[in-house]
Amino acid sequence: MADEQRVLVNDEEQYALWPRHKEVPDGWRDAGCAGSRQECLDFVARTWTDMRPRSVREHLAAETARQAER
Repeated sequence: MADEQRVLVNDEEQYALWPRHKEVPDGWRDAGCAGSRQECLDFVARTWTDMRPRSVREHLAAETARQAER
């Protein structure tokens, strides 16, 4: 089906929909979901529950841990 999409994810754990017939661009990998646009959007809604990039989440967690040590 020409309008099939797939879900991609990058190293920052940000998600994107991508046409299934196109090559995955550098810096992205397949997230394990392909289908209609709506199926992919539903997958992203269930999976990407924290929109902050991974590096921001890790930085804030480290800050919280440092504060707790004081």
